[in-house]
Amino acid sequence: MTTPEEDRARLDHGFFLRRFEDVLILEHGASPRTVEAYGRDVIRCAAYAREHGVTAASKLTPRLLREYVYTLKDLGLSGATIRRNVSALRTWFRVMLAEGVVTHDPTERLETPSRWRTLPEVLTVDEVLKLLVAPGLDEPLAFRDRAMLELAYGAGLRVSEWITLAIRDVLLEESLVRVMGKGSKERLVPIGRSAIGALAVYMRELRPSLEKGAGEGILFLNARGAPLTRMGAWKILRKYVQKAGIERPVSPHTLRHSFATHLLEGGADLRAVQEMLGHADIATTQLYTHIDREYLRSVHRSFHPRP
Repeated sequence: MTTPEEDRARLDHGFFLRRFEDVLILEHGASPRTVEAYGRDVIRCAAYAREHGVTAASKLTPRLLREYVYTLKDLGLSGATIRRNVSALRTWFRVMLAEGVVTHDPTERLETPSRWRTLPEVLTVDEVLKLLVAPGLDEPLAFRDRAMLELAYGAGLRVSEWITLAIRDVLLEESLVRVMGKGSKERLVPIGRSAIGALAVYMRELRPSLEKGAGEGILFLNARGAPLTRMGAWKILRKYVQKAGIERPVSPHTLRHSFATHLLEGGADLRAVQEMLGHADIATTQLYTHIDREYLRSVHRSFHPRP
């Protein structure tokens, strides 16, 4: 585990980190607390960028930053913390523009949680299928990973929901999972045959051997027998995204959005999708309809006698 100072030194080249902090202190008169928070936020973004093959601030794109902000959401950060991160990124780019380090500002249209009305990437059905079969039998935890991916997509769960799901919440004979969502609201979500089969195999063949007394009744365990963490789930997903040859960013939220979009494209009722997603307000679910409308347009163009 590296220290923040080591992270800063490693990432400074290409991301203007030290000079950014100097400008905050000397020219903006920022408080030590603000300098520390903004510095930490920018380092986190730079580390994310490097993980995605971007080695300089000048190469950051609006799309990558948008995916980064959704990543913060999936990691469970509060809206206030994410808004501060976005503020830090905007300040960072304003400083770099003024210093001539970059020539454009990809944060201009970066939205904060209170204004989110756009969706991240949605996978095609073919891409989802490639992802779901990526855990091969040569993987020691293939049964767990396959079950986890099948359930995440098959039930449209938030990452916080898949990692906290208990064994008692998996109702295989009823083809349902019982989910505790936001605000401690419980909902029942149907699951299909593929998810049921994958879960049954994992629960019968692998989970008993993982359980070492520290599983706390949680469905998905890590190799040490403890409940899988959010970051652990992220790493597993990233591994199979790469193995499936999917080159665009994919987060746990991408699977949830793909679940909703594919249901709507197949003709599902918006209210039913709202119930399965656990949205309190149907307006949130309606964000998916812009994708559905484009699908309907394509159907009309393809099949209507006067397209």
